[in-house]
Amino acid sequence: MGEGIGFGKVILFNEHFVVYGIPSIVSAIAKTTTATVEPFEGKGFYLEDLRPATPGYKEDKVEQQRGSVDRILKAVGINPSRNPINITLKGDLVAASGIGASAASCVAIARAVSAEFGLDLSDERINEIAYEGERAYHGTPSGVDNTAATYGGLIWFVRNKPNVIERIEVKEPIEIVMGNTGKVADTVAVVDGVRERKEKHPEKYDKIFRDAEELAYSARKALENFELKKVGKLMDDNHKLLQKIEVSCKELDFLVELARDHGAFGAKLTGGGCGGSMVALTPGKDLQEKVAKAIGREGFEALRTKVGVKA
Repeated sequence: MGEGIGFGKVILFNEHFVVYGIPSIVSAIAKTTTATVEPFEGKGFYLEDLRPATPGYKEDKVEQQRGSVDRILKAVGINPSRNPINITLKGDLVAASGIGASAASCVAIARAVSAEFGLDLSDERINEIAYEGERAYHGTPSGVDNTAATYGGLIWFVRNKPNVIERIEVKEPIEIVMGNTGKVADTVAVVDGVRERKEKHPEKYDKIFRDAEELAYSARKALENFELKKVGKLMDDNHKLLQKIEVSCKELDFLVELARDHGAFGAKLTGGGCGGSMVALTPGKDLQEKVAKAIGREGFEALRTKVGVKA
């Protein structure tokens, strides 16, 4: 039986902007998806998804998930008609929008297939295969999610040919809270909407995108210097830019304000937006717990985890 693992992720800066070559900062979180692959007495592949999930998420994504597995197996060079397999997904990463659930599963499956068939694939190749799997979920993904899911840690990512992937070193892992709106987002539709508005209002969007690029460099420096108050302020500023390109929603804005009101150093939406999750910077267990409980009291799911966690 082959086994594999993929990290969940949080985008700390510049989701959406990253699609257009603007630098982004992404971190793996201390939650993972695991996959096992074993021979199957049947035809093709059978997938059993035992991950905890936001209600409706797995049902909404089932066709995309099957397409993703097809792409992964094709990229690896395994024909399930000749080599039928059973795939089982588990782990403590909730299957939900905004935390890299699809990317974590793609990486975990790719690693499990590699292990089962003795392929000994490098992390670089796993990342490439996971990107192919992500295309079934996101159309033309930036590549930032699967990169974090593969390598772990805190990453400076610029979409290019080739992509720029650089580790950002921080003094120690930092506590965060991720609040789940419970809304399942259609990432493809949200990305398409940004593109349409950008084409319609080029001057307005060019200014926003320049601000996002400048902000990314400031955020990297603040993280490397461990200036967490400044990091939080820049997260707040990034959320405003994401609001301007119309990818937030009332639930995300509510949770962002709630986290700030309870002492978070900063907060913003994370991931595709228009649902999914937000992230609050909450250094220290006490502040993390205070913000998480405030989110829970309002009836939303709060995930306590850390960024800067290495593989």
